[in-house]
Amino acid sequence: MATQDFLVELGTEELPPKALKPLSDAFTQGIARGLEEAGIEFGKVEAFAAPRRLAVRIRNLADAQPDKSVEKRGPAVKAAFDDAGNPTRALTGFATSLGVTPDQLDTLETDKGAWVVYRTVEQGKPTVELMPELVEQSLAGLPIPKRMRWGAHRTEFVRPVHWVVMLFGNKVIEAPIMGLNPGNKTRGHRFHCPKSLIVPTPNDYEVVLKQEGYVIADFAERREQIRAGVNELAEKEAGGKAVIDEDLLDEVTALNEWPVPLMGRFEERFLEVPAEALISSMKEHQKYFHVVAADGEMLPLFITVANIESKDPSQVVSGNEKVIRPRLSDAAFFYETDRKTRLEDRVDALKPIVFQEKLGSIYDKSVRVAALAKKIADAIGSDPALAERAAMLAKTDLVTEMVLEFTDLQGIMGQYYAANDGEPEDVAKALNEQYMPRFAGDDLPTTLTGCAIAIADRLDSLVGLFGINQPPSGTRDPFALRRASLGVLRIIIERELPLDLQTCCQWAEENFTVLTEQNTASTVVDYMLERFRAHYDEQGIGAEVYLAVHARRPTRPLDFDRRVKAVEAFRQLPEAQALAGANKRVSNILTKQGGDSIGETVDASLLQDSAEKALAEQVDQQAAKVMPLFENGDYSSALSSLASLREPVDNFFDEVMVMADDDAIRNNRLALLNRLRNLFLRVADISLLPTAG
Repeated sequence: MATQDFLVELGTEELPPKALKPLSDAFTQGIARGLEEAGIEFGKVEAFAAPRRLAVRIRNLADAQPDKSVEKRGPAVKAAFDDAGNPTRALTGFATSLGVTPDQLDTLETDKGAWVVYRTVEQGKPTVELMPELVEQSLAGLPIPKRMRWGAHRTEFVRPVHWVVMLFGNKVIEAPIMGLNPGNKTRGHRFHCPKSLIVPTPNDYEVVLKQEGYVIADFAERREQIRAGVNELAEKEAGGKAVIDEDLLDEVTALNEWPVPLMGRFEERFLEVPAEALISSMKEHQKYFHVVAADGEMLPLFITVANIESKDPSQVVSGNEKVIRPRLSDAAFFYETDRKTRLEDRVDALKPIVFQEKLGSIYDKSVRVAALAKKIADAIGSDPALAERAAMLAKTDLVTEMVLEFTDLQGIMGQYYAANDGEPEDVAKALNEQYMPRFAGDDLPTTLTGCAIAIADRLDSLVGLFGINQPPSGTRDPFALRRASLGVLRIIIERELPLDLQTCCQWAEENFTVLTEQNTASTVVDYMLERFRAHYDEQGIGAEVYLAVHARRPTRPLDFDRRVKAVEAFRQLPEAQALAGANKRVSNILTKQGGDSIGETVDASLLQDSAEKALAEQVDQQAAKVMPLFENGDYSSALSSLASLREPVDNFFDEVMVMADDDAIRNNRLALLNRLRNLFLRVADISLLPTAG
């Protein structure tokens, strides 16, 4: 089948920069998915995205759908003809519905008799007929929260659409798209090339735009060109290093078609302001990259990316320097003003700020967190007084001028202001570390005081909201309780803290007087333990390992994690599947015979067969060996040792009848199996692991 390259380009007003990449990805994926569903063969799919355009190129696109064999079954042969061999109404009706005569039908022999069938070949539709609808479907499915209309058009899109290119080979597909007739003319840079440009074939697309139109259409290429240009400018002009935030780089890439990095300066006096405040101001408002020296200290420089190759770059730089000066002056003013009031004098200002209607103000939350942090600090060997102090000051920077202007600086400014007030170093650090980890993979608190505040703050929210029956539901999680749960688990595990979730949640519950739900602490613990599933899934540890440990409901996260790692290691052993199967068999037997009522005291005098004697002896030896390991939390060594029970367990089930006629012998064998199973249950329910056979 013949193939051609295909190109579609949508030319628009400037698209929202933060939405450009998601829009491009969705547009591309939508067209590819449509082609797959239509059964049209195609090669490489290439996306292009710039401020004023979304485009997709499909390499080696087949010129038509493949022909498809069609077989439709009609009535049974015996119902299709009467005794004289003439077609019945059932047969003629079937033929008429297909637009054929009875003599054009075949028969199909099956094990259930013969049937009348209609066989034909359905010719595939030409690709040029199908592409306009596929493009429109993809555009309709784009993630656009609010669409707009323009002019007299009834068409809706995220921004006004001004031109459409749609080519199959060198031929224009002329069916209307977004109310416009496609052509082979794109448009260049708004200032450098404000005219139409002919795209002869899809293969010429980005070449024409770059060489004639001053547009780099490929998002990834433009992104890396900006990165390289910014890095080179920082090194050559200042001997420093540009700090490139990836999200900011994406946004700058989405703002520029023809990026030109330029370096500007600001007054050194602004370096007295915390670097984070300067960076936030430059990044959020002006989309500038900041520059640091070899020692990491911030330099009075910034790099902007212009969307134009100016004949006088100094004018562009000067304009940017004039714009940034008042922004930095504001930051300096906020910093100077804020330092005149101590954080402890701001505590009362938290009283009017509502945390949650039923759970009170931010001040109320601070009081609860302080009480909880004090207990947690004591439990982890930290200073309870410092934790209590840090918790009462933790939210006070929310009412400072700097954080009111730059909300992303909460905690960061708290640390600076606490240090300025002369607070202990651990207290100051904790004001920032309370928010750690802010996102998946983020750093954890470095101080135990910071750990105590971070855990207490999250548990207070979890217990409070669950206690008034406002847990997360579906995709709705306004207080980010899922992230809070994972944050607590990460801190406890990675900082190796000896905390029990059940105890901590009960402490948190005691601080509330407004909770309406019963057993809130246990409900929260169950919710948090469930979060472990995704945590381990990301590490490539299977759900069956998580479920085996979860069945035992260990409530100390560090202990839970050690069990999971031990079971994952055990699962790799050659004996694992057989022992999992044996545990499953034992579990079924014990459940049928009374379960919890069965003891584990084995009477050696009632052991008869050599196989059960051998198993009893091995279980005794293993119990003596692994019980100290369990006490020390060395679950990996314990399970590795218990793996040696495979052979005596297999022999026992091959040679011994558990359900003996003699009650005493039967109960003794059940006790032996119960003792065996309870050894494994000290770690996990390994009967939930995959079994042999």
